[in-house]
Amino acid sequence: MKYKLAYLCGTSSWGGLEMNQLRNAIWMQQRGHAVVILCCGNSPIEENARKENVKVIQIDRHRKYYDIGKGLALVQIIKREQITHLIVRATYDMSIAAFAKWKLRNNLHLSYFMEMQLGISKRNIFHSLRFRKFDLWACPLHWLAQQVKILTRFPKERIRVIPSGLDLHQFSSEKKMQDARQVLGLPLDGFLFGLIGRFDVHKGQLLLLDAMQKCNQTNFSVVFLGEPTRNEGETYFAQMQQRINNHQLSHRVFILPFRKEIVDFYKAINCFVMASKSETFGMVTIEAMACGTQILGSSSGGTPEILQQGKLGLLFKASDSDDLAQKLKQAIAGSHFVAPEILKEEAGKYSHSVVCQKVEEALGLNNVAI
Repeated sequence: MKYKLAYLCGTSSWGGLEMNQLRNAIWMQQRGHAVVILCCGNSPIEENARKENVKVIQIDRHRKYYDIGKGLALVQIIKREQITHLIVRATYDMSIAAFAKWKLRNNLHLSYFMEMQLGISKRNIFHSLRFRKFDLWACPLHWLAQQVKILTRFPKERIRVIPSGLDLHQFSSEKKMQDARQVLGLPLDGFLFGLIGRFDVHKGQLLLLDAMQKCNQTNFSVVFLGEPTRNEGETYFAQMQQRINNHQLSHRVFILPFRKEIVDFYKAINCFVMASKSETFGMVTIEAMACGTQILGSSSGGTPEILQQGKLGLLFKASDSDDLAQKLKQAIAGSHFVAPEILKEEAGKYSHSVVCQKVEEALGLNNVAI
């Protein structure tokens, strides 16, 4: 049987969710599967999909719930393109996808790849009916799978744990720390903590700055790689700059603009800090592991599971700058050092080739082309 995979993305954002949707489409196409992206015109995912030579079909932006007209249009595309599998990652797309499956009399394999935690119960009749149309609910971590079992009525036998994938080849560089620091214009000596991500209250830059001020050691610096969220992150960035000035940390804090080549960042720092209050699945944590970089992470969200409850890195109490200050000192002392080779080996389970095999198995693609 011939399979054709369609990746539906009705959002116009360009964040981790959309990037993961496109990355998986690219990898599956590289593995010999017929792939198409269904997305809004002039959206970032359309632009990037075309650059990667992935087929794109434009759809009109739809409402989150009960958009019958756009749902019927989606059904026509599925029929015309002979799509056998429809994959969504945004909850925004779940309603229209479930409607399409209903109209097609279930002659479509429908999957939801979870990117964000649920937070609240979704066991009511409306969510349950919608969820029942999905053949697969893929969760990137076990704690999220448990959340689905508790907070929804989704059939447990259709839940699978499939992590978000990463192309590990780009992190195989053996560049020395001093060389990486020279490329980035950072001090060649001294202990350096690094935090990567947009400047946002949820990413924890201010938390790390407060921990710096509370730490009674000054033999370390911090580098932030990122930029404010367009049209909404400038206020937070201003707060960061004010905190740096108030704490007299300007000589120990370095701010670098976001760059596509991020391996130098991980190679330049002694320890990566995942300070987010509750990161569902931190791809940047996996990237740090792939580079063999030490990790200090928040004890909430998916970070504890990725770090195996502290075996692969230090954990601090979420949103607690006092505890983070203490863990900064432990990291500098090397009291919880993990061999880089072990971190790199553990990162292997998130390799895109391993993940794609799991996706193929979960989608029932028996004629796998490698």
